Amino acid sequence: MAVAVKDCLELQLLEVEMLLSMFPKKGEINLDEDAVPSVQRYLRNTDGGLPPQLEYSIAIDVGEPKVKVELQVLLPHTYPHVAPQLFARSDALHRQQQLQLNTGLASHISSLDSGEVCVYEAVQWVKDNTLPYLENSKISSESASKEVVVKETLHRMWIYSHHIYRQELRKKIFDCAKKLSLTGFCLTGKPGVICVEGLRENCEEFWRVIRYPNWKHISCKHVENIETEKSIDTVRLFRAFEDLQFQAHGDYGLRNDYHMDLGQFLEFLKQHQSGHIFQILFGVEGKLSD
Repeated sequence: MAVAVKDCLELQLLEVEMLLSMFPKKGEINLDEDAVPSVQRYLRNTDGGLPPQLEYSIAIDVGEPKVKVELQVLLPHTYPHVAPQLFARSDALHRQQQLQLNTGLASHISSLDSGEVCVYEAVQWVKDNTLPYLENSKISSESASKEVVVKETLHRMWIYSHHIYRQELRKKIFDCAKKLSLTGFCLTGKPGVICVEGLRENCEEFWRVIRYPNWKHISCKHVENIETEKSIDTVRLFRAFEDLQFQAHGDYGLRNDYHMDLGQFLEFLKQHQSGHIFQILFGVEGKLSD
């Protein structure tokens, strides 16, 4: 058995030397620097333990423009009397196509005569047979990119409050909307109305922040979700977060407990394609005076 292994290892070294002469450029063959010397030491003294199996990789250029395919090689001690372990891989191939390529390679190698070195034969087979898999991979990628359409959703919340007066509360509302990149408006006075639109998680965070800790007279009356294949910015109704104030019906002393002109508010909603929201907020159908 030792004689048979010695003969096999000598053939393996001869094949490696041939491959190094055929692929002389740096990076074409990746071989551990101690791989060949360890086999040579064993051949000089076969009384010791067997050396590590020869293992290396060969970079193969395929097609135009060039695509790198790496052939990984592991040689059993009794190669070429037994088949080498070969695996071709490329970042340009999908997993299934890579599997098909290696199945074809294994079938080809098994059809060759036993006892003959065959790594260069494997290199040639990969060079000659990988291109169809690469073309199929490109077609699959293009089809996938056409089929997969990433959709975004704009979230819009309509919030009603009995009143919004305090400056510190208004500051909190505007600061939070700005921080979360929300557009919409805050209608100050009695009643108070807030609309925010943007990403869902940002709208929900805004709602959580302004309610805390105990704003009792406030409710989210309506929520809209608008799906788009473009940016959510294309379906926003508002370009910024506006400070909305209309002429009040009256001034009732120090608290400025005034009722906003809801006719002006209805006009504003209609200008922003939201006239239907008036009835949702106030329970009555909004009508403009002639």
